[in-house]
Amino acid sequence: PAGEGKTCTSIGLAQAFGQLGVKHALALREPSMGPTFGIKGGAAGGGFSQVLPMEDINMHFTGDLHAIAAAHNLLSAVLDNSMHFDNPLEIDPEKVTWRRTIDLCDRQLRNGEIGLGSKFDGFPHKTGFDIVAASEVMTIMALASDIEDLRARLGRIVVAYNTAGKPVFARELNCIGSLCVILKDALKPNLVQTCEHTPVFVHCGPFGNIAHGSNSVSATRLALKLAPYVVTEAGFAADLGAEKFVNIKCRQAGLKPNGAVLVATVRALKFHGGVEKEDLSTENLAALKTGCENLRTHAENVQKYGLPVVVAINRFPTDTPAELDIVRKFCEEMGVPSSLSEVVARGGEGGLDLATKIKKIVDETPGTPNFYYETSDPIKSKIETIAREIYRADGVDYTEEAENSIKVLEENGLANWPICMAKTQASLSDDPKKRNAPRGWRLQVRGVKVSNGAGFIVALTGKMMLMPGMPRESAVQKIDIDSNGRITGLS
Repeated sequence: PAGEGKTCTSIGLAQAFGQLGVKHALALREPSMGPTFGIKGGAAGGGFSQVLPMEDINMHFTGDLHAIAAAHNLLSAVLDNSMHFDNPLEIDPEKVTWRRTIDLCDRQLRNGEIGLGSKFDGFPHKTGFDIVAASEVMTIMALASDIEDLRARLGRIVVAYNTAGKPVFARELNCIGSLCVILKDALKPNLVQTCEHTPVFVHCGPFGNIAHGSNSVSATRLALKLAPYVVTEAGFAADLGAEKFVNIKCRQAGLKPNGAVLVATVRALKFHGGVEKEDLSTENLAALKTGCENLRTHAENVQKYGLPVVVAINRFPTDTPAELDIVRKFCEEMGVPSSLSEVVARGGEGGLDLATKIKKIVDETPGTPNFYYETSDPIKSKIETIAREIYRADGVDYTEEAENSIKVLEENGLANWPICMAKTQASLSDDPKKRNAPRGWRLQVRGVKVSNGAGFIVALTGKMMLMPGMPRESAVQKIDIDSNGRITGLS
């Protein structure tokens, strides 16, 4: 609940490769201003494992996310305009699937009705906003290999269904060229550096819980061209970002990662063992031992993906020697190597042992991605494979709406894509209140939609929203700038 420190670990690990004297690079996602102003804060690392300039990266950066929002909303405007002027594509107003987007957390925008007023103000219909990190344009940007691939992907977006129940594609609105012009510079990866001068490609930022959670294919490929050792990050835990990294990003781009680092903290494992947030700084060995079962499940999942794994125990100041020893011994009993990571406090030096261990693995016993379902499998079969194999669910229940959506996708030839599960990051299940490694539960799928341009099918589970809300107290109340231009409260 306090954050595992994956971005800090990624940065520190890359810096440690530099201290080992090997050529290296780092590829990360771009932060979204929604979480930056919300509960999570920035996403450029911390302490002595930061990407610089931190303030600029967390706020606007090079304007990529603004360009993505502009392209997405232009498509929305063109779609509505087409319906306003005689509706030549015979779009059913009740079956418009393309919503609008903004790079903020704003629950008030989740659902609404637009086009109110006179006939000159458009036609009334229901819609809403998703956060930019959940936009299909964001995902397309992250998966596109070049401008022509971008054009093709944008063109095959399903924006609505017509009165005959057939999909309407974005290319039918004759606006793809304009979208590409808006996105031409945003398609290029951004190069920055860490505080130890490690080169970092920061590009695109789809969330790991509601999208596929990886930085762009073009940034990863560029990093691989320049360095034999590349560190990249997948959003949230191994059941979300890592699963999608393998089954979506690697499958589509032909990438072959050789090993994985699983980041764990004593604090998070105690939380999964039953300790409440306000008590996580207090030693509790019994709860820690119980919570380690969560770590076991994630380690097993990474191994199912075909990747050898090292557990990075990200040390916090409140961790006691006895607690750290329990996690180390648990990893030893699992047969998984572990390393105490102190990269926030010590930079690359604090990750030398971790870098040495993962380097040895990828040099001597590299893994290769395991795609444990075929894209040609039925939609339900793919969803149920993930639910059973990765989440450890007993089965899957579908709402009537989800059942109908699956039928429509299969009837229209839109079913042969990998699955992108929209699921809470707070639990292995679809219920954020179920901690540790829950068993004896069933996954609830309430909706299914195709991201045809991105090349996957989204399964909405539990109460997962594509537009987050702000908490009662958030980072927005702490951020400020003084008369000298110095920004405070941003981390």
